[in-house]
Amino acid sequence: MVNDLSRIHELLSDLFEWPQSEKEWEKYRLSEEQIAFFKENGYLSHIKLLDSWQIDQLNDELEALIDPDHPGNELFYEFKSNESEDPNTVLFHSLGHWRIKEGFHDILWNPAFLMAASQLLDDKSVRFWHDQLFCKPAKHGGVVAWHQDYSYWTRSVPMQHLTCWVGLDDADIQNGCIYYVPGSHRWGLLDKPELAGDMEGLMDYLTDAQKKEFRPVPIEMEKGYGTFHHPLMVHGSYQNKSERSRRAFVLNVFADGTQSNTDQELLAGVPVFRPGEKLEGQFFPLLLDREKIYPKA
Repeated sequence: MVNDLSRIHELLSDLFEWPQSEKEWEKYRLSEEQIAFFKENGYLSHIKLLDSWQIDQLNDELEALIDPDHPGNELFYEFKSNESEDPNTVLFHSLGHWRIKEGFHDILWNPAFLMAASQLLDDKSVRFWHDQLFCKPAKHGGVVAWHQDYSYWTRSVPMQHLTCWVGLDDADIQNGCIYYVPGSHRWGLLDKPELAGDMEGLMDYLTDAQKKEFRPVPIEMEKGYGTFHHPLMVHGSYQNKSERSRRAFVLNVFADGTQSNTDQELLAGVPVFRPGEKLEGQFFPLLLDREKIYPKA
């Protein structure tokens, strides 16, 4: 039986160094211009989060994790070797790998990620929601259909969530990089399509005005860089028909104080939180406490 790392809410390895003072945190701060761009467009990309040696370690762990027979597989919330509805393409998708491997556990406590996340959440303390892996193999990688993340997350309220997508390969148009529809975070909550189904399924839920504003932009980034987006940002990614893989992980967080909005499981195997109960504890750790960095006078 593999140790369940969700019980440990601090760095386990030397993958990152935890800042020891407000001054050490400052080097990770986003600029006012970056925050303004996020608020206007609904996303902020090209934020360096990993060095090459950290990427190598995570890719080594990933290679083991995608094996269905890997020890600890039962700790995943979801594990789909292929979530694609097209039998000719492959989209590996999983949730819960932070519980299994030290590197993927410790990326939750990456200071560069956490400072940016806190700023984009209006300077609030950051609590973990869940992680994801999205892997598209070379030549036949599947799509991730246009969608809004929060349309799958209404079981948690209020909407004060944030997503960070980080490439473990260079991502470009050829190998299926993520696309955003700037400004779509102001469209309100839309119905949710099948995540790995028809790429254009969301179009059935858009107004004529929204269809006219639907102008996606590709987010091409070197590996190790991250892109943050609003929970209502419409985004997706096309097939990978290139000779290169496109591996990425996603960190989903929310502001401290988020509550359950369901009497069902929030994630597979996680104890039920009744409606109105604060999400906290073993599976929703506090990643960044703002008051510890910036104590009130």
